Amino acid sequence: MTSQTQPSLGVLLLERGLQPAPSRPTPLPGSLVNPATFDFPIISETVEGAWVENVVRGDPALAPAYIAAARRLVDRGAIAISSNCGFSIRHQAAVAASVNVPVVMSSLLLLPALLRQLPPSAKIAVLTYDSTHCGQDLLGIDDPTERARIVVGGIEGGKFWHDELKRPAPPIDVAAIETDVAACVARLRDAHPDIGLLLFECAGFPLAAAAIRRIAKLPVYDITSLCRLTIAAVVG
Repeated sequence: MTSQTQPSLGVLLLERGLQPAPSRPTPLPGSLVNPATFDFPIISETVEGAWVENVVRGDPALAPAYIAAARRLVDRGAIAISSNCGFSIRHQAAVAASVNVPVVMSSLLLLPALLRQLPPSAKIAVLTYDSTHCGQDLLGIDDPTERARIVVGGIEGGKFWHDELKRPAPPIDVAAIETDVAACVARLRDAHPDIGLLLFECAGFPLAAAAIRRIAKLPVYDITSLCRLTIAAVVG
């Protein structure tokens, strides 16, 4: 018997060095793990040893910890599995092979479908926590012509980037995310005026999605978009 009877989205969390619940602050509105973000329940498990720095740069030794945490979520009633870091896509195949529910570890999984939404002349901008580690291997696009339609920009060096590397991580500064992402979007659009859509890799960026939609006047997709789609496909 599972300890969670209501079908839920299971979210794999990176370690942040926070105090244990109930002293932990409530996740911000719009956050992947805020109960009010979705119209379905959220449950979560921390991936032991998975910190921002080693997940972003890629550490294959973390795969067993990802698998173990995903299995715990399924045991608790998760009907789909996601992650609060888009760089966890490196463990997509391992986790998907280890559980019997849909696994959507990163919004980057949306890229092939999003490319087909746009005319061939339009580009997609991927906004990432750290563009120096968001290479072609994570994008899942093999066709060189299609790959040329994807431009990647990151907020490395900004306040949010630095805050997430601290232990413990400080409270999330939404204004800093909005400022850094808006500046990155502006830089990318200056270089690529044919951008027709924005995709947020970072699972912290949904907090700024509404503001960026207003500023950029472009469609914005993120991990919450993918999670809603996945749960809807499972429960109807």
